[in-house]
Amino acid sequence: MKRWRPRWILHLGERLRLAPLGARLLVASLLLVIVLLPLAGVGLSYNFRQSATASFDSRLESQLNALLAGIQVDSVGQRLHLNRSLGDARFDRVYSGWYWQVSDGGDLTMTSRSLWDQRLPIPGHHNGINIYEVKGPRDDALRMIERDLRLPGYSDVIHVALAGSTAELDHEVGRFERLLILSLAAFGVLLLAGLALQMRWGLAPLRRMSANLQSVEEGESERLDTQLPMELKELALAMNGVLERDRRLIERGRAAAGNLAHALKTPVSVLKTLSERFPEEQRRPINTELTRIDDAVRHHLARASAAGGVAFSGRVAIGDAIAPVVQGLARLAERRGVRFDADIDPRAAARIDPQDIQELTGNLLENALRWASTRVSFTVSQVPQGVRLRIEDDGPGMTRAQGESALARGVRLDARGSGSGLGLSIVEDLMMLYGGTLRLERAALGGLAADVWLPASPVSAQVGNAAGPTSAPD
Repeated sequence: MKRWRPRWILHLGERLRLAPLGARLLVASLLLVIVLLPLAGVGLSYNFRQSATASFDSRLESQLNALLAGIQVDSVGQRLHLNRSLGDARFDRVYSGWYWQVSDGGDLTMTSRSLWDQRLPIPGHHNGINIYEVKGPRDDALRMIERDLRLPGYSDVIHVALAGSTAELDHEVGRFERLLILSLAAFGVLLLAGLALQMRWGLAPLRRMSANLQSVEEGESERLDTQLPMELKELALAMNGVLERDRRLIERGRAAAGNLAHALKTPVSVLKTLSERFPEEQRRPINTELTRIDDAVRHHLARASAAGGVAFSGRVAIGDAIAPVVQGLARLAERRGVRFDADIDPRAAARIDPQDIQELTGNLLENALRWASTRVSFTVSQVPQGVRLRIEDDGPGMTRAQGESALARGVRLDARGSGSGLGLSIVEDLMMLYGGTLRLERAALGGLAADVWLPASPVSAQVGNAAGPTSAPD
């Protein structure tokens, strides 16, 4: 049977499992400090109290011995008296906290002046010396030492007790505990700071390796730095081997795709030429199939080329990369009498192959110019975690069904225009390869708006998709 756990425990466990190494080590150190230092403090405090109590008991026993040595029996009246002072003025100060008492179990009782008219409690008689915690005349805490004694020449057994206030003992123990708490707290803070510095120094190679991986992701370097500790150096060497092998495989695949495309172009051209000899009814389906073959070759060649760009392309300035395309299409718009407005943020940059961004921009702008009545607007802006391209026209626009059809490979909505119908589908393929999104929607100018979002780095995880999912207009 599966054991049920609260959701917050599962959530906390998941967060801890995915926490960074530095945070995990610091939390583990913090838990050890929180557990071990209080235990050490309790042990030290207990040992100090035991030692201080033993020292206090030793003082009581010394005072008791001095009291016993001063008790004498009057040979005439058979009465007890003390023939010497104990040398401590606290026994003469009323309710000072230090008291002594001698009794024979009957009416005879001798007490220190400090007891005044009070008496110390007499526990049950035991053999030898006994030490107790008792309440004093004013309910103050006392530690009392007592014993029974038989004196020569005196028939009864006398009970001798001496007590001292534990206030001084408690004060010393409390002072030690306060000092201990402050010391352990300072030690804990210094220990955590030292551990944090140690972890920062120890994890520095990992951080350097992570930064190096980021630079490889961004296309700023081709290999990982191997100037690392032995354990990480072997990992970096293995990753460099994988990167180099992938680079060779991608280049080989792109070359093979290009060779295949070129190899197919000549037979397709020959077949088109031969088809001219057939009658019109036979030539039309043959040319249709040959066109499909040619379109498929172009499509897959474009995908193979883009795949290589994804893996190893560096960050490029979008404005500089698409400048030739924008200038050429601006002249085309001028010849067609269409107003072309371009607003390109010079800071906009993304990790994409320059040829791919040119093909993407060219396909979308050509589509907008083909359908526009009088105006086309093109905007490139830097957005969080990427770049946004938005192309609008004042043409008839599209319905949702037409938008979905436009994104299907080989489907053309403008039978009057030239082209193979691969423009928007190739753009969508590029979006898939680079981790971006393409959205077709109603433009503010009244026609179609193509909204493209490209991530700053297509290799890293896609977080905060600025343009939303690929979709068609309503």
